[in-house]
Amino acid sequence: MSLFSTPFDPATDTALVTGAGNGIGRAIAQALIGEGVRTVFADVSAERVSAAIAASSRPELAVPWVGDLARLEACDELLAAAQAALGEVSHFVHSASPPRREADHALAVDRKIWQEMHAVNLDAGFHLARAIAKRLIAAKRPGSFLFLTSLHTGTPRNLPHYSTAKAAMAMLVKELAKTFGRHDIRVNALVPGAIAAGGFVADASLAMHIPLGRLGEAEDLAPMALAVLSNKLSGYVTGAAFVVDGGLSLTNWFEPPMLEE
Repeated sequence: MSLFSTPFDPATDTALVTGAGNGIGRAIAQALIGEGVRTVFADVSAERVSAAIAASSRPELAVPWVGDLARLEACDELLAAAQAALGEVSHFVHSASPPRREADHALAVDRKIWQEMHAVNLDAGFHLARAIAKRLIAAKRPGSFLFLTSLHTGTPRNLPHYSTAKAAMAMLVKELAKTFGRHDIRVNALVPGAIAAGGFVADASLAMHIPLGRLGEAEDLAPMALAVLSNKLSGYVTGAAFVVDGGLSLTNWFEPPMLEE
């Protein structure tokens, strides 16, 4: 039997994907469904969740959930809903993130936008991962978590709320990997490049900076995501960051923001 033929066990593997209504989160959630994994599609938009599930290969394996993860109470509600629908969650993907606006540079971003970006990316990610891990540890079951970070964990993006949230998330991945590893729970990061989906609106001219010659699509991330999530394929991998960017990280194309005088 091929090593790649059964990366997951549909009888025991379950998944929770945040930000599953669009972009990379949607592509990963749909790919998990395609492998027979029962998956919670969590998103802030009911319309997006419904559309994502309807477009899945096996919508009967999907569980919709709608709520704003900037609220800690919503995180608890999501955990309760996931447990009720799936039992233990063995695979957790944190892709949810508020939209990014180029206008929100260091001299313009307001407190609400700053707090919301950190709340959804970092606070919700930590709260959900820790709660899921505690249940897996109590049940003596393995797990695999994947956080969507950014090339801008180490490179300025002109969006300090976004870059700092993703930079903190990159360290969170390492902290959780070190703590959870002894319990057979792996934690890794997926680092997207210029992906024309979700909260990123890319100018097509950006392709000239990408060695592979094109902008990425959300579906470009799904195969790597599943490979890293699979305990069969990546069972000895934790605390790692996997860049899927067409080579974009070989350059830095951002200039300082234009400021009004």
